[in-house]
Amino acid sequence: MPDHSILQDVLIIFTVSIGVVFLFQKLRLPSIAGFLVAGTLVGPYGLNLISDREQIEVLAEIGVILLLFTIGIEFSLTQLKASRRVLLLSGPLQILGVLLCVAVGGMLTGLSVQETIFWGFLLSLSSTAIVLKALGERGEMDTHHGRSTIGILLFQDLAVVPMILITPLLGNEQTGGVKAILLILGEAGLVVFVIIIAARVITPQLLEHIVRTKSRELFLLTIIVLGLGTAWLTSLTGLSLALGAFLAGLLISESQYSHQALAEVLPFRDSFNSLFFVSIGMLIDLRVLATHPILIISLISAVLIGKFLTGAGAALIAGSPLRSGILTGVALAQVGEFAFILAQKGQQAQLLEPQTYNIFLSVCVLTMIITPFLIQWAPKLAKRAEALQRVHHWFGYKGSNTSGTTHLKIRDHVIIVGYGLNGRNLARVLMDIEIPYLVLDIGADVVQAATNKGVHIRYGDASNPTVLKQVQIEQARAIVIATSDPFGVRRIVQLSRELNPDLHIVVRTRYIKELEELLELGANEVVPEEFETSIEMFTLILQCYQIPKPVIFEKAEEIRREGYALLRREELPTLAHRFRKGLFADVEVETWRIEEDSPVLGQSLLKTGIQRKTGAVIVALTRNGATQSKPPSETVLEIGDVLVFLGAREQINRAIALVSHMP
Repeated sequence: MPDHSILQDVLIIFTVSIGVVFLFQKLRLPSIAGFLVAGTLVGPYGLNLISDREQIEVLAEIGVILLLFTIGIEFSLTQLKASRRVLLLSGPLQILGVLLCVAVGGMLTGLSVQETIFWGFLLSLSSTAIVLKALGERGEMDTHHGRSTIGILLFQDLAVVPMILITPLLGNEQTGGVKAILLILGEAGLVVFVIIIAARVITPQLLEHIVRTKSRELFLLTIIVLGLGTAWLTSLTGLSLALGAFLAGLLISESQYSHQALAEVLPFRDSFNSLFFVSIGMLIDLRVLATHPILIISLISAVLIGKFLTGAGAALIAGSPLRSGILTGVALAQVGEFAFILAQKGQQAQLLEPQTYNIFLSVCVLTMIITPFLIQWAPKLAKRAEALQRVHHWFGYKGSNTSGTTHLKIRDHVIIVGYGLNGRNLARVLMDIEIPYLVLDIGADVVQAATNKGVHIRYGDASNPTVLKQVQIEQARAIVIATSDPFGVRRIVQLSRELNPDLHIVVRTRYIKELEELLELGANEVVPEEFETSIEMFTLILQCYQIPKPVIFEKAEEIRREGYALLRREELPTLAHRFRKGLFADVEVETWRIEEDSPVLGQSLLKTGIQRKTGAVIVALTRNGATQSKPPSETVLEIGDVLVFLGAREQINRAIALVSHMP
């Protein structure tokens, strides 16, 4: 009769996890911590409900592979290239910092040089799976500190290979010497290179042929084989399975089928990934905690503080702002799952005694359990630490003295925070219309590239009041906040309102749930991406039915003025007045630029008959940077002229339709 014990174990794990995670969600605690606690309950040192731990660990490893595979798909080679400074500078600095801290501790406790180096290896590694899961749940993968954290974690995963190879040498085992180690590293690098080249050439063509079959099952199987197969191949060279899976996902991310691949794999990832966190929780030996409580608490405190300082310091030295550096340090303040593998190698090399190994496991797992709570609490710590600006300068922060910002002479301008897609488009439009603007961004490479293109951009962290003052926020007309960091956005809104009570604050956010809080903090207008997407969708549908563009434009504006209540009346009945705050009830002002295909190009204002036909009044005209109020009726319109209309919304819409190519 077949053995169904593995099915029983999985059923027990999922059943207990449902109850624990449900309780954690009710208490607004991270779900990762719930899975870890569930593992402690069902494990051999808890209720001992699991009979076959090895099977569970195999399934858990698949979960880690799928996690890194999907992270690779969501990432991209372009983002990896943009993070090369973090990967090549912050990563080595973080590991070196941990090694130095452990060296000091080793001298105080009498450890040998070999043991000190080995403990430095162990403690320098952080948990890729737990940190990425926590960042993903909070929507912080694409933030500055998210990219810094990922870069350092990737370097740690790469560093695991030489650490595993060096460990036997530290224990005086026969390994073939340095030449053998260099040979293995060379083979590993060659295999990775071959995988990347083969995937670049073969993967796109393979996926194209698979997609043509229109078989969802075949597509899913191909994606799984690419992910697991690449992970297995890299493991043959001594690299970690997780790193191979990340490489596979990274290569698929460059194909046009990446979104579908991600959608197909996500359900499998979440199921297997929960097993990984449960399996980590099963390692906690409560007897060790009861026997050495003071020692374990002391070691946990030392690990958290030491890894926070080294992680934050590495990020700050690489040019991250203070807030981002603190968040990065908190995210890395734990011992990672790859340290388990390294610890087993240390036992074989007689660098770890059994009792010490058990204490290390307890410290390692408990730091993992604490991590989600620390990440949840980190923004508050960052906010308080921003007052210590002088400490930030010691780490090489450049926001206050770049490109002559201190003596900047500009007023009535727009400050753009973040030079992503939204920031670039806005800067281009403001440049065309000749409205003064200044961009702030904390990506050194982004700032350098934009500066070379003539963009008015400065390096600086807008969540720092000193930086905002240096870009003359007191004299600015408006600020547009278009960054991906939700906590940083709130801080910037609050500071901007405090520094300039009359400032017009426009914020881009991802979700409608953030809208009310941002308005309460002082934002004048909030643009939730999910609602703008819905507006774009109905706009395309109305165009499909050949509805006139002025009508479509009017409907879109109607929804925006009503605070999108037409789409979500049951959730936003009280927000409509907030969007109309500061506007006249019946009169509005709007500008429009005359393009080369305008039907009124070359005509005088009198001949166009704008006021007579539409009711809107032209109160000003801007040409070549000079604005003329009440322009004469004989003024002939030229390309690039900007007309300023005054009137009711319906009148302005008719005027725009008249001077543009709208039907």
